[in-house]
Amino acid sequence: MLKTLQALREKGVIGINQRNADFILPYNPRHLYPLVDDKLRTKKLAAEKGLGVPELYGVVEIVRQTQDLPQVLAPYDDFVIKPAHGSGGSGILIVSGRRKKLFRKPSGALLKESEVIHHVINTLSGMYSLGGHPDSALIEYRIQVDPLLESISFQGVPDIRIIVFFGVPVLSMVRLPTRLSNGKANLHQGAIGAGVDIPNGVTLDAVSFNDVVTEHPDTGNPIAGVSIPEWDKLLYFASQCYELTGLGYQGIDIVLDKDKGPLILELNARPGLNIQIANMTGLLHRLRLVEKHRHELGSAKTRVDFAKTQFARK
Repeated sequence: MLKTLQALREKGVIGINQRNADFILPYNPRHLYPLVDDKLRTKKLAAEKGLGVPELYGVVEIVRQTQDLPQVLAPYDDFVIKPAHGSGGSGILIVSGRRKKLFRKPSGALLKESEVIHHVINTLSGMYSLGGHPDSALIEYRIQVDPLLESISFQGVPDIRIIVFFGVPVLSMVRLPTRLSNGKANLHQGAIGAGVDIPNGVTLDAVSFNDVVTEHPDTGNPIAGVSIPEWDKLLYFASQCYELTGLGYQGIDIVLDKDKGPLILELNARPGLNIQIANMTGLLHRLRLVEKHRHELGSAKTRVDFAKTQFARK
């Protein structure tokens, strides 16, 4: 056990307590949290800065507005409904098509209109929100997965998580939905996490729970060695989120749409630490290096160049 702990420390692996004490509490002022905890507010901020986000079709804020939901949804064959203050992918309803008066989920399951409305009412009640507080429901454009990532994913939308510290991308992974995760990019539910090499955007080894995997269990395709399209643009998007929120330490979740390119899905002021497992390397040494040089890195270009120079996989 002691040898294991020593090996983890040498790799710079950090735990929740150290993350909170050394990087979140000092560099993430509490008054800035609403900028990322409210997905609607995040979306508006990003759009104002010219960063791509999924198109917003509508917002439901009170139960009475669910009466108008059929009219709001009428123009769209596919869409996503998500809680404005949700976390971990909870409460997200994806509709991939219609069959007469029924709504089809990616799994093929069919929902009645009343079931969709019931889901929205549950969302408003706070069933899926942080702390269980009353919430709003966002109705958005459904991402059309880039074909290159679709080959190593199952049904759902893979997303790219980039941890940025003072605007410097320090570690990244792509989260790949599986049958086990019900098409969700949630590692705790069985999605696969594959590390991404910061300088070139090429996927590395992957993990499923605590096991190393080389192929996607549902598609059979190799996971490592895939070049993520428009990687430099993703890094610049992530870097610019520092000015967007003012948060020193944050996680940026980006999706790749086959027609619209990179779109920011959400920001997180307390991103999880399993990204270290996916990359088989720790955060600490990279964070300390940025902490040392952060005053020299004034622009997004400078920060991205620094990351690509310093954080190549060894």
